[in-house]
Amino acid sequence: MTGVDNALGPLFLLILLGVVLGWRRLPGGDFWPQLERIIYFLLFPAMLVSTLATADVSQVPVVRVAIALLGAMLLFAVCLWGLRSRLQLEAPAFTSVFQGALRFNTYVGVAGASALHGSTGATVAAVAVALMVPVVNVLCVVSFIAAGTLGPASLGRSLTALLRNPLIIACVAGITLNLSGIGLPGWSEASVSLLGRAALPLGLVAVGVALRPKALTRLDRGVWTANLVKLALMPALVLGLAMVLGLDPISRDITLLFAALPTATSAYILARQLGGDAELMAALITGQTLLAMLTLPLWLSLTGG
Repeated sequence: MTGVDNALGPLFLLILLGVVLGWRRLPGGDFWPQLERIIYFLLFPAMLVSTLATADVSQVPVVRVAIALLGAMLLFAVCLWGLRSRLQLEAPAFTSVFQGALRFNTYVGVAGASALHGSTGATVAAVAVALMVPVVNVLCVVSFIAAGTLGPASLGRSLTALLRNPLIIACVAGITLNLSGIGLPGWSEASVSLLGRAALPLGLVAVGVALRPKALTRLDRGVWTANLVKLALMPALVLGLAMVLGLDPISRDITLLFAALPTATSAYILARQLGGDAELMAALITGQTLLAMLTLPLWLSLTGG
């Protein structure tokens, strides 16, 4: 087995464990929805704060990483809108395709970065999250507004949710603590770090629980478009940009990893709340997560990651 397989294999096994637990409905009740809330609002933000507040971010080529990741994201956002009439998708379906093509699974990304390159990889991943999360959230909310699936009340709620996004708040807090020189003093560093360590394994299992295998039967134009952009065109463009920009091997691997990630499971909730096609979103989340078990190692093997 290659180093990439050894790094990513355990992550995919945790996702598959989640699939089995979800299929068997264990532990039952509302355990998993409540755990997802704990991960999203507490554990994962703690991991981001812990990483960003104490990391030597000066060692990360932030501008070049931003050009590669955000440049590709913005380009495909524009392309999707340009192709909207040719895709002949209803407004709700288009917003789900838009999310499926641009959103990324942060749990898989940060866990994969740590597995590939340890603490240095985790630092670059945290920077990538800090760059991408605000931009992708704004783009997706704007897509719902532009597609006309929102009413005035929903618009207000979506903008409020954007400002209260725990990942955005955590990134701002971590960067502020880092730049101010305060860091995480005393016992706070160990405490926040311990909380953060629980985020990735639990998050990966929760990703598996959220998958909907029955949704895989949907294979229409929207599914093919989003999957093509997310799993093939996006990583190809980012890899090309990383090479042109001369990123160091670790930064190159992590930018490629984040470009090739499957879409986020949280996109399903957003689709339901803001008028998207939730059924299509479920198909994209499930299909991309399973396909990524093949495509991620392939992309990373191209760089010798």
